[in-house]
Amino acid sequence: MTVTISRLYDNYTNAQQAVQRLEAAGVPHADISIVANNSDSWFNTDKKVDRDRDGVDDRAEGAGTGAGIGAGVGGTAGLLAGLGLLAIPGLGPVVAAGWLAATAVGAAAGAATGGVVGALTEAGISKEDADSYAEGVRRGGTLVSARVADTDRARLDAILNESSVDLRDRSAAWQKAGWKSFDPASKPYGADEVRKERQLYGGSLR
Repeated sequence: MTVTISRLYDNYTNAQQAVQRLEAAGVPHADISIVANNSDSWFNTDKKVDRDRDGVDDRAEGAGTGAGIGAGVGGTAGLLAGLGLLAIPGLGPVVAAGWLAATAVGAAAGAATGGVVGALTEAGISKEDADSYAEGVRRGGTLVSARVADTDRARLDAILNESSVDLRDRSAAWQKAGWKSFDPASKPYGADEVRKERQLYGGSLR
């Protein structure tokens, strides 16, 4: 039996590392997906992104690492080599790759619950958690999801837990501020709003 496991991360770097750990653990990149907020245009195909200031474009660095891991476990390039820009209702611009992103774009056309929420619930995630994951991306986070064998779930859950957001605590904080559920018709967060949201939780920009 296959189940879907998901985690939210405050920044892309932590999510990127989670993807690489999943691939290293033997999860095929075709069964992993990543959706990252791009309101601050960190993923820009026209300019170099070097947030760690090592002189190497971070996207090429991530793709290279992903490709190296992927080649080791499956003989093909890793998930991160396929990152691309998308627009998903309620989220605005995102950087994404994998099955969830593809399903979300397809679901956006006909699902009343919205692209990401519809895709997650279709994959077996509860509506409550799907709303929170989508809202987390809207507010600047990065979502990683993987389809895994139920027998591997505990082992792979542990991998995803590292550096991830406590979804219950985060949702509770939003609810105290008046949030109820994800609304695909809501206005996407802008760069300044994302920056303020990350500062609330001590998260780095990337």
